[in-house]
Amino acid sequence: MGDYLFSLVLTVHVLVGLGVIGLVLVQHGKGADMGAAFGSGASGSLFGSSGSANFLSRTTAVLAAVFFITSLGLSFLASNKPAAPSSVMQGVQTTAPAEAAPAAPAESSPAQSIPK
Repeated sequence: MGDYLFSLVLTVHVLVGLGVIGLVLVQHGKGADMGAAFGSGASGSLFGSSGSANFLSRTTAVLAAVFFITSLGLSFLASNKPAAPSSVMQGVQTTAPAEAAPAAPAESSPAQSIPK
């Protein structure tokens, strides 16, 4: 369950991050209002001369808050994961070894049979 939740929060985090980047790039700076006052054509936008700035800035603020919350959620989920094993064999259950057949008696080597 934890891995699915982490993946879901990470996906939302990346999508919200891309949304914030897009909204910041779409917004005009403070100096763009002066150009609209002299007829640059920006005042005839979809939301009016100042409506787009309010809508975009509020949307950016909401997405920034969601980004902050998902950042905290990701750090919480990452810190509560179980520790990784320090060894490949850690956690492996060993079984009792099977009883081996008795070893055949070792034959004496020729070097041991030579009298001194």
